[in-house]
Amino acid sequence: MKTTMWNADLGNGMYKNPILYADYSDPDACRAGEDYFMIASSFCNAPGLPVLHSKDLVNWKVVNYILPKVPEERYDKPVHGCGVWAPAIRYHDGTFFACFPMPDEGIYMSTTKDPFGTWSEPVNIRPGAGWIDPCPFWDEDGRAYLVAGVAKSRIGYKSVLHMIEMQPDGMGLIGEAKVVFDGNLNEQETIEGPKLYKRNGWYYIFAPAGGVKTGWQTVLRSKNIFGPYEYRVVMRQGDTSINGPHQGAWVDTVTGEDWFLHFQDVYAAGRIIHLQPMSWKEDWPIMGSQCLLTASQMSVRLRKRLKSLSQMPLMILVKKHSVFSGSGMQIQKKTGINLNQKVFA
Repeated sequence: MKTTMWNADLGNGMYKNPILYADYSDPDACRAGEDYFMIASSFCNAPGLPVLHSKDLVNWKVVNYILPKVPEERYDKPVHGCGVWAPAIRYHDGTFFACFPMPDEGIYMSTTKDPFGTWSEPVNIRPGAGWIDPCPFWDEDGRAYLVAGVAKSRIGYKSVLHMIEMQPDGMGLIGEAKVVFDGNLNEQETIEGPKLYKRNGWYYIFAPAGGVKTGWQTVLRSKNIFGPYEYRVVMRQGDTSINGPHQGAWVDTVTGEDWFLHFQDVYAAGRIIHLQPMSWKEDWPIMGSQCLLTASQMSVRLRKRLKSLSQMPLMILVKKHSVFSGSGMQIQKKTGINLNQKVFA
């Protein structure tokens, strides 16, 4: 019996979800020039923190590992459920930053000028158990911040997001942390995996809530990085077969398009990666199938392509707390990209 590997690239300028039918838990991604980089949790495995590279957000290749071995001697032997949890990758001022939690040990930072080369020895910038899913952020004024969630199994409570100022070099934290969102008080239980961005003067925290297998995507926004934050649920499973959807990354392109990568938990097969179209309306993100109606920031070519595609499950948008139902589609992948250029700008 002939078997074929899953290939999301349909070879005609279009792709199908999932884009990676492989276990890449808790993905985060960033763009540097025309190159896209993704990293994912690796737990107690070594080498750890895989680095994937793409030119089009659809075709990905493992090009490196950030960690030759897991920090701390106890990981010389398998310690299941521990080790390197959900990381974040950012490109700032010519440097790549990989920030990752080890829920029993602390929050670590590693850097490099070349993501294909050697990464620095990780530094524990917040020793101690409990904090997870950190994401660094640099503001226009040069100040830097870190947002993080918490693990109830280590700290005794959950569904809370912390914000703290960070040294601009990423190698230490400043002052005391502040709770900027409590999901227990806002019907957003188990909110975690926060990713921090800024657009049009708004600070945004993208964070899944509701649990890995049954949850949804929530987005918080505020004019002040320390809040108060208002929120909306922006994507649910709806009537699709794609449970979750769980944490991921907003990535923009050089042509001004917006996309959202996230994982879906498929039990024994692990956490597989999906790519959703994304646009904006009234300074709130619109994800999934509703981009067919509100893709004002997508190229005309992409909008025409979306309207003519065959049907397959994608995602259902939840807008203003109301569920929009509908079917999904295959999506056009990126075009007009120089596949041989490796210039970070």
